[in-house]
Amino acid sequence: MAGAPARGAGAAPLLIACALGIERFALRTGDRGGAPDAMTVLRTGMGPVNAERAVVGALGRVPLRDAAVVATGFCAGLTPGMQPGDLVVADEAGDIHGTTRCAGAGLLVEALGRALPGRTVHTGPLVGSDHVVRGPERGRLRAAGAIAVDMESAATLRGAVRTGQRPVAAVRVVVDTPQHELVRIGTVRGGISAFRVLRAVLPAFFEWHRSSLLPRR
Repeated sequence: MAGAPARGAGAAPLLIACALGIERFALRTGDRGGAPDAMTVLRTGMGPVNAERAVVGALGRVPLRDAAVVATGFCAGLTPGMQPGDLVVADEAGDIHGTTRCAGAGLLVEALGRALPGRTVHTGPLVGSDHVVRGPERGRLRAAGAIAVDMESAATLRGAVRTGQRPVAAVRVVVDTPQHELVRIGTVRGGISAFRVLRAVLPAFFEWHRSSLLPRR
């Protein structure tokens, strides 16, 4: 199997956190070649409170205590021209409670380019909300500098670094755009495309994880 020799390369575990069952299903059915031996895909439930609570609880258990953390799943794009299935790599994720810097955003962009050739990848600040963002609020968040919004990434990463020093990252797949807003929560416009993209991101996460284990000079 391609990538199999890299499996288990490093003792540090990897925690991949998402909110929805469909997100977890996509991730659990993706290509796991090159995965670390200790990897958990955690469904946190929707919203920042659930996300932070679930991640803090998971990282408090011995198998995941030193885990690197990736927050992932679907998001709403804020930049005009974004399309369902585009990728967002956060260089930081923040909300009203503060901002967490992400590790290795550039490496993730390159790795996603190899995993999903031709797919557009956007890089910039990811903002957290406790509700579905619609209409004029999109413009206000974009004017403040964010390129995408979701309800869990900021809380996930905040909880992760609160429990200990570790590499953290956030990678989201756009399903909702300024031109095509969600009709209701749980509706995934462009869902087939976004689902396929989310299934394909795992090799990039594994590459990022291996890099995060290297000693810093």
